[in-house]
Amino acid sequence: MVRSTLHFAAGLGILLALSFGCTHDTYQQRADIVKDHVEAFYSHLKTNHVEAAVRENEQIEAMASQMGETVRKRVQMQGTTHVEREFALMKTANEAAAQNWLALGQYFSIKKQHAQARATYQRVIDTYTNPTDRSYREQAQRALKDLEILSPPTTPALP
Repeated sequence: MVRSTLHFAAGLGILLALSFGCTHDTYQQRADIVKDHVEAFYSHLKTNHVEAAVRENEQIEAMASQMGETVRKRVQMQGTTHVEREFALMKTANEAAAQNWLALGQYFSIKKQHAQARATYQRVIDTYTNPTDRSYREQAQRALKDLEILSPPTTPALP
């Protein structure tokens, strides 16, 4: 499973390179930075450095948020090509971050750290609330239900 997510990271890098061409402009530089964070995320997970993986993913989310602000500010000031490229990069970063959180939830589930898995999936549900993020929320909701099968939540005993 972590291996398939590594394939996603490699595919993301290819997608970013194809989407933004070979010219080394600001968009390409930021696409490369997102790709580097994605690769670092999976590298940290592979070596069980969860805190470092979380920090990498938070960086991706911060970039997506910053790009969203740029899109909102520039939509009226500049041509559509610039805004479209910025939006595409923001969307790619956002999708990568959501996928990474889902992968982290899977990682915790495999490691039988069910409380952390639940919290990670709940984070996806709570954070990715845009209509375009629906598939990530649904995956997280299904994963939470699967965790109930693997490890039902404990309920406190009544006195």
